[in-house]
Amino acid sequence: MPPAMTDLVDIWGAHSPLDGQAPVHVTMDFLLPTGIYIQMEVPREATIQHIKLLLWKQAKSYPLSSFLGEMESHMFECVNQAAVHEELEDETRRLCDVRPFLPVFRLVTRNCGRAERLLDSKIGVIIGKGLHELDGINDQEVKDFRSKMQRLSEERMQRVQMMSFSEWLQACFSPQLEPAAGTAITDGANDWPADLKVIIHFDQSQDSTSLKVLSSCSPFVLIEIALRKWQTTHAPEEETKKDQYILRVSQCLEFLYGDHPLIQYKYIRSCLQTKESPHLTLVHINTVKAMFDKESSAIGAVVSRKSSNPPLPLPPKKRTCVWDVSSPFKVVLVKGSTVNADENAKVQVRAGLFHGTELLCKPAVSNESSGRSNHSLENNTLEFEISVCDLPRMTRLCFAIYAIMEKVKKKSYKNPHINKYQTIRKAGKVHYPIAWVNTMVFDYKGQLKTGDMILHCWSSFPDELEEMLNPIGTVRTNPYPENATALHIHFPEYSSHPIIFPPFDKVRPPNQPFVSPSGLKWSKHEDMAQLQALLQIWPKLSPRDALELLDFNYPDQYVREYAVSCLRDMSDEELLQYLLQLVQVLRYEPYYDCALTHFLLERAQRNRKIGHFLFWHLRSEIHMPAVSIQFALILEAYCRGSIPHIEVLKKQVEALSKLKSVNELIKLGTIKNTRSKTKEAMLTKEAMITCLKQSGYSEALSDLHSPLNPNVLLSDINVEKCRYMDSKMKPLWIVYNNKLMSSDTLGIIFKNGDDLRQDMLTLQILRLMDLLWKEANLDLRVVPYGCLATGDRAGLIEVVSSADTIANIQLTSNDASDKRVTKAIEEFTLSCAGYCVATYVLGIGDRHSDNIMVRSTGQLFHIDFGHILGNFKSKFGIKRERVPFILTHDFIHVIQQGKTGYTEKFGSFRQYCEEAYLVLRKNGNLFITLFALMLTAGLPELTSVKDIQYLKDSLALGKSDEEALKQFRQKFDEALRESWTTKVNWMAHNVAKDNRS
Repeated sequence: MPPAMTDLVDIWGAHSPLDGQAPVHVTMDFLLPTGIYIQMEVPREATIQHIKLLLWKQAKSYPLSSFLGEMESHMFECVNQAAVHEELEDETRRLCDVRPFLPVFRLVTRNCGRAERLLDSKIGVIIGKGLHELDGINDQEVKDFRSKMQRLSEERMQRVQMMSFSEWLQACFSPQLEPAAGTAITDGANDWPADLKVIIHFDQSQDSTSLKVLSSCSPFVLIEIALRKWQTTHAPEEETKKDQYILRVSQCLEFLYGDHPLIQYKYIRSCLQTKESPHLTLVHINTVKAMFDKESSAIGAVVSRKSSNPPLPLPPKKRTCVWDVSSPFKVVLVKGSTVNADENAKVQVRAGLFHGTELLCKPAVSNESSGRSNHSLENNTLEFEISVCDLPRMTRLCFAIYAIMEKVKKKSYKNPHINKYQTIRKAGKVHYPIAWVNTMVFDYKGQLKTGDMILHCWSSFPDELEEMLNPIGTVRTNPYPENATALHIHFPEYSSHPIIFPPFDKVRPPNQPFVSPSGLKWSKHEDMAQLQALLQIWPKLSPRDALELLDFNYPDQYVREYAVSCLRDMSDEELLQYLLQLVQVLRYEPYYDCALTHFLLERAQRNRKIGHFLFWHLRSEIHMPAVSIQFALILEAYCRGSIPHIEVLKKQVEALSKLKSVNELIKLGTIKNTRSKTKEAMLTKEAMITCLKQSGYSEALSDLHSPLNPNVLLSDINVEKCRYMDSKMKPLWIVYNNKLMSSDTLGIIFKNGDDLRQDMLTLQILRLMDLLWKEANLDLRVVPYGCLATGDRAGLIEVVSSADTIANIQLTSNDASDKRVTKAIEEFTLSCAGYCVATYVLGIGDRHSDNIMVRSTGQLFHIDFGHILGNFKSKFGIKRERVPFILTHDFIHVIQQGKTGYTEKFGSFRQYCEEAYLVLRKNGNLFITLFALMLTAGLPELTSVKDIQYLKDSLALGKSDEEALKQFRQKFDEALRESWTTKVNWMAHNVAKDNRS
């Protein structure tokens, strides 16, 4: 583990805002390969290349300088902030961005091709794990996977080099389309007009023009009309070809092309909903082709056109089929070490064979052993009541080590495991779990494991255990073995030849009748063979239905491959909708090389937007030990197959690192003055602005693609509008100028210290609800703003423009005479209905006037989803929130346009709620599946199957539509009747907020 930093204020980023002067130079120590040591001052913001040049000049005055050779044949090494050795191959990085743990650089000789080392260095920086760490893993599965992925990535890059411009455009900027152009969405407010008013801007010009066109015309026709208008006023003598231009959404890198009618493009549709004119920019095709040429040259600099051949297959060895081994399965416990048990306790090991969550036979238990740390388990053979021939391919062997204690009073004995994890009480004794670990019975090649193995265990237990075992846990061992309990085991040999599981084309025994899948027994290999044969003739499921087969309950390799084959029918938009779950499902995959990994990489490398979010979903969890290696391998494979994307991602990683530094300074709040330890200087907004204006920060934070939306180009920070918020973690409110539209600004909130993954899940489900409602011709104006976890308790949130909290509106609003008030009330009514239903179904708690917002258009929306699935806040054991969802009399007053009594408007609102609820009920199984796939993500309020029960109850999945609707109407009436409690709760919240301020 890396050593702890004792002081957040370091030489790389903390001095200038507080001391009033920047540490322009830093004293560095340099160790040369000649054995010479040089100490010199270097500019803190200099690039590595510039520092090397300064060192080379200085080294000439020292002995043995003639032995150094060429400067380009050397590079620097250092120890980084994670206490990991890092090679600084990318010399465009600045010293203040590298942030070595100590100001010491070692100069070493390069020992391979510069381009390859540079690529490896960049990949290591952006994925958060140096590739030399992966190189050092002594695991053949890791080596084989990396070798295969490198070969496939090279082939992929060679194909990309052969791409035409139109193919590249489709991969990087596929048009964002609604499902069907002619779909009429009826919500009482939408009637798509036949004509459109479009504002056309001309690239490289300040000119713009307004055009009225048919909503059914294509972008190609619109280009023709726009060019004709341009020629009449600017260049009538010049002949301009329409195929030399392309339409881009003015605010972002989103292109409108193809034969689709304008009304089918999502951007056009969203403009019509908000009654705004679409702004499109006419861009010369050569501008976009320049981007294409730049990416092609980036690939050419690294990838050679000659293809690398796959390794030759080894000559076949004589092998034994597992189905021919009738011996009972056994495992030998050799020794347990570093066991954290009381010296008076006896220690026992329990082992179970699982297929998914199904226990294949009775667990085996070892003899009791004693000893504080090292427990001898010699001659302790565990024999299971199942034959080797009946072991499924995906059998996992699960171990639990636990202490056995006499029942004692809590006052006289304190055990760290009491009241924390589940215990088993037997025969007057209590069993306390100490550690657990899982491993596969077959290796990644399908060969039954044999020989000795050391398993480093995990000490954190989930809420639910199966016989004190944790079958849903990872099959990876703890990567930090120093203090982990270690279990030494031995797999015996049953044959003189390797025992293998038969491949797919040989699984069906001849002349065997099929059995019903419902009567299947995973502990009978005849049943397994028949099911796998059935998979070859099963019709494809819809992608949404196939998602369920990726749950932990379906571990069979061929079932999962069948599910992935169904997912191939997903459109890119649909895949983005479920990408969050598909990344989490990778945790269930026991082997690195699997169908799901190949599918995600293939689609990510084919579509840049999918690749962007796949990268960040993986990168944000790279710090988690259970998935660190697996996710690093997939990230490396993605980067090698998407070389042009590396620079884009590198810029984002650097910008987020800078924002984290600023946030840590603000959270520090005060620092000790060098002259007097008691004197403190408060870090103010002015100091934050000073920090952001430094070149080291401003350059890193400028000219990047937004991580929240890769189609948005962020130009530079509008520093004067930036601030930090008053909540505990001091989130940064950053305002950017839009690079593609100078008059446009974009707000982003950076959080450091809060886990945004639960918010991300909730917003994803809200987007899905919005999609399902629109499919049912019901548009409820949901505002699922952008939210992205980017690291360990860090991430970004999109600021919704022209919006304010209910609390601020209640305090400041006194004028309802706007001309568009009728439209705004319609927007409010629809969105209020959508969020009433959504918050009820998802059990979203902690609702108060500071996390319910309203846009200037009238759309109501909720923010901050720290409490879901019925986990409502309580005070002194009393629930503060007593209503199923928020529906205050103030809301009703707006919906009814100020009229008293329940009017027709209120009746329509109630009807929207009921229709929306029934739509969600029809898709109830999909919601259950999506939450089930997130169970191992480690979200604070989604840790067990019990948490999903709230969703089943709110959707009334066991009832008929009539019964469910009756239940919902009761909840609706309850929300109205108890709305006074909401008002009291909001008053208390506002008083508490005022007291804090």
